[in-house]
Amino acid sequence: MTGSIKKVVLAYSGGLDTSIILKWLTEHVGAEVVAYTADVGQGEELDSARVKALATGATEAIVDDLRAEFVEDYVFPALRANAIYEGYYLLGTSLARPVISKGLVETARATGADAISHGATGKGNDQVRFELSAYALDPGIEVVAPWREWDMKGRADLMAYADKHGIEVPASGADEEAPFSMDANLLHISYEGGVLEDPWAPPPPGMFRMTTDPEDAPDEPEFITIAFEDGNPVAVDGVAMSPVDLLTHLNEVGGRHGVGRVDLVENRFIGMKSRGIYETPGGTVLYHAHRAVESITLDREVQHLRDELVPRYAEMVYNGFWFSPEREALQAFMDDIQRRVNGEARMKLYKGQAQVNGRRSDRHALYDQATVTFEADDVYDQSDAGGFIRLQALRLRTLAEKRLGEGE
Repeated sequence: MTGSIKKVVLAYSGGLDTSIILKWLTEHVGAEVVAYTADVGQGEELDSARVKALATGATEAIVDDLRAEFVEDYVFPALRANAIYEGYYLLGTSLARPVISKGLVETARATGADAISHGATGKGNDQVRFELSAYALDPGIEVVAPWREWDMKGRADLMAYADKHGIEVPASGADEEAPFSMDANLLHISYEGGVLEDPWAPPPPGMFRMTTDPEDAPDEPEFITIAFEDGNPVAVDGVAMSPVDLLTHLNEVGGRHGVGRVDLVENRFIGMKSRGIYETPGGTVLYHAHRAVESITLDREVQHLRDELVPRYAEMVYNGFWFSPEREALQAFMDDIQRRVNGEARMKLYKGQAQVNGRRSDRHALYDQATVTFEADDVYDQSDAGGFIRLQALRLRTLAEKRLGEGE
């Protein structure tokens, strides 16, 4: 395959792995390399990645600002679906991969490249996410995955290759301070590998970047109100914000109070379990606020049906099937029911917790205080409940009579 490849678009971060891959592609594949750096809000100085890519041998280096697209077309749709994987993970990395893949494929078309490449290893989920997305968008695209092809096995081999070819690598001191891998975007930061591979070992002190340690968070709670329209957050404390600004603001506010830390052992799509630690401050606040507004605006059976489908939706996203027909079909259902999700949630942020402190909807509330009140009312005849209970108990009583008659 590699002999026919003339130009490759590489998902490039400027870190050790992708710097080595860039040189390896020119040396072993013999192709021109376009370094493609997607800005999904990782908070790094990306112009330096462009300079480094050109110095390492790229014929072109592109930095693509995908922050607005990432939040509007990936993060918010997942929020509307209340997507959460295995009860904890808000899918920060899983949601970033398809938008990056889309950028890779579009850049390949624009530059006349016949292949894309990535730095995901052969053990992880990201290789699946990148490649499934790429093939869904361009079935004829070639993919070069060096970690599945070369003979380098780990960091020592990469460092030796870098030394041989004069490739600039991060200072060793920085690596000693961060003995694990990180991946950041506007929704979260993930940490895995290294010292975190032992599921009994606690996170190293000072590891977290987005969130204050809850023990050191302010001693006074902070209350914020988030407004939703059609299931999308649109304002905080009455101030309308763009999707990027809103998520950035909630990351800062939630992070200040230590909200959004998760430590879990998850089931990777390829079959192994892995330990991942995530901090998702703004996303965590939004998840709980969104469910609060839904609780007073969605019909019971619609809400329960949707909740049955959430694990399936989250699994599709986690496994890399963002551009699949089944995810798109489920998204259409999720979005249709969100037309009623209009209202506000008041959140209390305190010592690592994001608690719902109030919810209201002027237009679509199904909560009727006149019906639910424990005081006297003219709406609900309590005697009606007796017949309802007898009907619900009919099958239980029939079964009980049978069992008693059979001596069970």
